[in-house]
Amino acid sequence: MPTIPWSLLADLVLILHLAFIAFVLLGAVACLQRPRLAWLHLPAVLWSIWVNLAGWTCPLTPLEIALRRAAGEGFYTGSFIAHYFAPLVYPPGMRPGSEAVYVIAAGMLAWNVALYGLIAWKARGSIGRDEDR
Repeated sequence: MPTIPWSLLADLVLILHLAFIAFVLLGAVACLQRPRLAWLHLPAVLWSIWVNLAGWTCPLTPLEIALRRAAGEGFYTGSFIAHYFAPLVYPPGMRPGSEAVYVIAAGMLAWNVALYGLIAWKARGSIGRDEDR
């Protein structure tokens, strides 16, 4: 009977989690070319901001932890962001607190508002060009 590759499955969940974060942060860039993607991107952004502000744990985090546990690997406690991103954002020795959640949420919101502003500006420019014809 083949063994289940728990470690590989945990790594795939981690990649999926990172892909979701990349989509939340960069999906508006794709919307510049394909505006209909906004119907998928905007709910992802709002859900991500809400999860951070509400202090919830993304469902992918416990899944990854369970798979790592099944593989016999070490696993982390707490949230995905605290484990993977806080060390990148905070200098060594500085403990991230609840203000980190607000900074991350505000950053996601500001970034996406800027990108969607660019989309609106581009759309407005193309409408003006169409009217000149």
